[in-house]
Amino acid sequence: MKKAFNVIYEDNHLLVVNKSSGILVQGDKTGDKTLTDYCKDYIAKKYEKPGAVFLHPVHRLDRPVSGIVVFARTSKSLERMTALFRKREVHKVYWAIVKRKPPEELGKLTYWLVKDSEKNVSKAYDKEVPDSKKSELHYKRMGKLNDHWLLELRPQTGRPHQLRVQLAAMGCPIRGDVKYGFSKANPDGSINLHAFHLVFIHPVKKEKIFLRAALPEEPFWEQFLEFEQAKSSDRHLDQTFSG
Repeated sequence: MKKAFNVIYEDNHLLVVNKSSGILVQGDKTGDKTLTDYCKDYIAKKYEKPGAVFLHPVHRLDRPVSGIVVFARTSKSLERMTALFRKREVHKVYWAIVKRKPPEELGKLTYWLVKDSEKNVSKAYDKEVPDSKKSELHYKRMGKLNDHWLLELRPQTGRPHQLRVQLAAMGCPIRGDVKYGFSKANPDGSINLHAFHLVFIHPVKKEKIFLRAALPEEPFWEQFLEFEQAKSSDRHLDQTFSG
């Protein structure tokens, strides 16, 4: 069985992990064990903490998505990290694999999304409609491999299912994402969307933190690693990453 997570960064204020696909971040009606539970167990065991562990996710990743999740270990860091996300001062980069070639090499997608909580899906509209929220992301075509395209996504907003529904609305649903129109599911139930990088100013230490979550150890993903070398020398955006 694959591990639920790997630790990327840890101090007294934050715990940042690379989540495996298939793991819930927070509880839902399935009652399945969550990433929050797994990480609380980890903290309790590592630091021999009796009693309840304070640990709260600052943001979410959908269950079939892998990659970076940030947890706050104190109420102060929770409050400050939540504010950073709200003010869009956290720089996020995702990798996604799609079958259809996106129209532009560098593009921007703007849609208005409406979430249907009953069905747990979001719908994209080209213009504002009642109860919709504006959603924006920049994408870059990284290259093609085995009939699939690798895209780098940089969301400006953080709406439920935003990247999945926006790519589907462009006619490029993410590989494995049958909920948003891909033709078939991945054998392990994952979708090929990975929260790859996160950059933010540490809420307490005030230093800039660059985080990277390794791609899933899965053959289909691993073949796309060759594009990371090309990316590290790429300076097309102001927020760049070390390697």
